Amino acid sequence: MLTGQDGTRIPCLCVTNRKLCRGDFLERIRRIASGETGGESGMTADAIMLREKDLPEEDYFFLAEKVMNICEDFSMPCILHTFYRAAEKLGCGRVHVPLGVFEQMGPDVCFDVVGTSVHSIEQAEQALLLGAGYVTAGHVFETDCKKGLPGRGLAFVREIVQTVDIPVYGIGGIQAANAPDVVRAGASGVCVMSGFMLEKSI
Repeated sequence: MLTGQDGTRIPCLCVTNRKLCRGDFLERIRRIASGETGGESGMTADAIMLREKDLPEEDYFFLAEKVMNICEDFSMPCILHTFYRAAEKLGCGRVHVPLGVFEQMGPDVCFDVVGTSVHSIEQAEQALLLGAGYVTAGHVFETDCKKGLPGRGLAFVREIVQTVDIPVYGIGGIQAANAPDVVRAGASGVCVMSGFMLEKSI
């Protein structure tokens, strides 16, 4: 959960980026999974999404295995990203894949939940047709991860929420100060990367 500045408790997915992480990445994962957060953010994760999609799939597999074991130790839901075949081999029931990958997944692929990222109404409609369990919509606010690109804004979140009848999570530049605005726009929760990866206290 993320506690907004107005006291609102907001479901929060931790999206990883080991390149942003200060210190040992797996130790950071352990502290997030165990709830050993703190500092000014007041953030705890409701799930950890291992997004390290720049890795070769074999390297991702071995990292994912370690992260899943940590998450299991603390009963923290783990969502694997992009490499759905690796997720199958590891027995992970939750995956998040780019829309293009989702479109290519065959009928033999079966997960408890498949989420995908959308950046337009058309993509949201396609995600719904493909059977997505939820979507992430962004980027909502300007963020260093998308340097130089303006955020799509809260109106975009509202449009996506009105388009689909599945949970929508806002992503991009989200922190305690603006997360309540994202939820007021209709989102079911938010995704946070920098706030977890850069947090000095965890």
